[in-house]
Amino acid sequence: MREIKIIDRSQDERFMRAALALASEGAALGEVPVGAVLVQDGEVIGRGFNCPISTHDPSAHAEMVAIRAAALDLRNYRLPGSTLYVTLEPCSMCAGLIVHSRIARVVYGATEPKAGVAVSRGQFFSQDFLNHRVLVEGGLLAEECGAVLSAFFKARRS
Repeated sequence: MREIKIIDRSQDERFMRAALALASEGAALGEVPVGAVLVQDGEVIGRGFNCPISTHDPSAHAEMVAIRAAALDLRNYRLPGSTLYVTLEPCSMCAGLIVHSRIARVVYGATEPKAGVAVSRGQFFSQDFLNHRVLVEGGLLAEECGAVLSAFFKARRS
């Protein structure tokens, strides 16, 4: 098993800002602005933003897109030792994928009170039945991540 490389907070912020930039790309296409960056050994190995509308794929969440890209690039369905930075707390579908991918750590920005399963609607990652443990940290640049979502939905309501 790979050892988790501890990343300092300034690097965490840099990678979350990269995820925020991806969220903006999605928003420009009319997608809900969520971005994700997957990092291993300090290098970005996968990127994604929500794109279920444009791809006609209900599973095309930012996390799913970033993880698929990394797995294809590395030619491995397991991504041990990696950290996923995502602007919004993961949903149940993405949480299951994170565990199955053997991602070591998830850092998210804003909480998702309706469907988030890290802390908001449950604590999926701490369930006893899981065969892999994921370290989860929430709230990194939470205000900025939440503001991007709020602005998007406000504009849609106008």
